[in-house]
Amino acid sequence: MNARQLEIFRAIMRDGSITAAANSLGISQPAVSKLLHHMESQLGYALFDRIGGRLVPTMEANLLFADADRVFREMEALKSLARDIGAQKIGLLRLGASLPVTYSVLPKALSAFRERQPEVKVHLHALPKREIAEALLLGDIDLAVTLSLIQAPTVRSEVLCEVPIVAVMRTDEPLAERAEITPADLDGKTLISYGAHAEIGASMDGAFAAAGRQRDVAIQIASSVGAVPLVREGLGIALVDGLVAWEDFEGLVARRFLPRISMQAVAATNEARPASRFVQPFLTCLKTVLNGQRLR
Repeated sequence: MNARQLEIFRAIMRDGSITAAANSLGISQPAVSKLLHHMESQLGYALFDRIGGRLVPTMEANLLFADADRVFREMEALKSLARDIGAQKIGLLRLGASLPVTYSVLPKALSAFRERQPEVKVHLHALPKREIAEALLLGDIDLAVTLSLIQAPTVRSEVLCEVPIVAVMRTDEPLAERAEITPADLDGKTLISYGAHAEIGASMDGAFAAAGRQRDVAIQIASSVGAVPLVREGLGIALVDGLVAWEDFEGLVARRFLPRISMQAVAATNEARPASRFVQPFLTCLKTVLNGQRLR
């Protein structure tokens, strides 16, 4: 299976037909059919059944696709790397950031960075942590900023600051009059928070258990910013990270949660990839913003 055949196979699996694959690749339908037929001949088995004028992937095709897609993406990353090396990455910084980071400190850090480096283009990927980690390992981004460590042999991580958990509620919630919220205060309240499987989940469960309570999450979220419309709608109180400037959202307030539980803002790079010369200047801006951020 060569690179062109891999591209054709991936396109057909993704687009669902030879015609659609040909359109997305910008080549003729007969060319796609010919390449697919040649590929199946080389493999010695069919990749698609022709049923009612439609292509239906065979079991063999489904088994191949996951790895074929990964290999293709790695090849694309390699091409991108080659281009970056040739251009010495002049004027480009590729960032991957979790949503809480994107909606809080990142805009100010980028503003400061671009004041100093106005010629630099920034590619920002706001993604869940798992996808950020994958992009970092593949070389699709130069720097990852998340709220927990990315565990991988070639990844170098730097903890930027501690990010405490806060209780976010509507301004008309009676508990909003308090400066601090404890597990006992949340008795009878609908809780919006991360699930027990989340990296911070065990610590939060432990805090409730120490207070003789159980953290019963009625609405589970993957990212803190997802709590905004839920809390605004009066669906409950959210226990989430304090990195986001919650008071910037009209009608919401954040209160300290005790006992103090913290997440970590982490910057990560992949030592197996050439380092962008813009990573450290951007990190300097980000650290300045974080140092000035009033975290509860």
